[in-house]
Amino acid sequence: MLTWTDVIKFANNGNPQPDRRVEKSEAEWREILSPEQFQIARLKGTERAGTGEFCERHEPGLYGCVCCGTPLFDSRVKFESGTGWPSFGQPVKENAIKYEKDTSYGMVRVEVMCNTCDAHQGHVFPDGPEPSGLRYCINSASMQLLEDNTSEATAVLGGGCFWCTEAVYQRIEGVSHVESGYSGGTIKNPTYREIGTGRTGHAEVIKITYNPEVLNYADLLRIFFSTHDPTTLNRQGYDTGTQYRSVIFYQSEEEEKTAREVIEEMSDYFDDPIVTEVSPLGAYYQAEDYHQNYYNDNTGQPYCQAIISPKLNKLRALFKDRLKATAES
Repeated sequence: MLTWTDVIKFANNGNPQPDRRVEKSEAEWREILSPEQFQIARLKGTERAGTGEFCERHEPGLYGCVCCGTPLFDSRVKFESGTGWPSFGQPVKENAIKYEKDTSYGMVRVEVMCNTCDAHQGHVFPDGPEPSGLRYCINSASMQLLEDNTSEATAVLGGGCFWCTEAVYQRIEGVSHVESGYSGGTIKNPTYREIGTGRTGHAEVIKITYNPEVLNYADLLRIFFSTHDPTTLNRQGYDTGTQYRSVIFYQSEEEEKTAREVIEEMSDYFDDPIVTEVSPLGAYYQAEDYHQNYYNDNTGQPYCQAIISPKLNKLRALFKDRLKATAES
């Protein structure tokens, strides 16, 4: 998750490389954009407060650059700032946005642009809500709602060793990708060795990319609670320490509400109280490459045979109807 420190770093020292570049002449941009869109996106104009198409719209979807269609913001991090412009807490990816210092009108601000085509979007300020503290103040005319790109969502969970939880969700229908990582700690860019000391505060987590039309968030959490022990504080089996805590990192008020409802529902299935932490998602860091796809690449390892394989057998017994066809045997 980007913070104001990251924004200033990019504005002062250069921006991350975009996934692609789109470049057109002024005449070509004029041909595909309306006069208002061209004035704002290509000539760095600003629409009047409260007049933009997306000021009061909150339906699910991704907001993309009006010029090149690159996804820039997710509606789930859109919030009402009271400023008269659509406001977001984060871009969809670190390299989606380009940052430049703007000293126009006697002020020092940070301009935000599409990193793919340099289209002006608006400005970013350090007065947004937690956990990022950012407010991306964006012109509606610079964006388009990409309604066809709403079929994927992400969830970040920790249920002990991420090798185990990764293997579980890789086998669930509706899940397109699972990534092992770290979240919930106090230092930036932690390493596995630092995590292992238990002093950074991070948990081993997985980031699940899934289709909520196939697997809704509540069912995703029911699988989570059924495939680890949420009643042991900072421990899963022989793995002990805060890095192995049971935790749900939510990304919206709706996710938090669902998480607490599922905890209440699932508490009837355990003899001891559920101690799963429910916290807002802060900074997330991808784990080292050798942790990714670990079980599939190391099935014969003793840990995989003794710890992970029994979890997968339990998964097949409890959630046979939720498995991908390739995971049923």
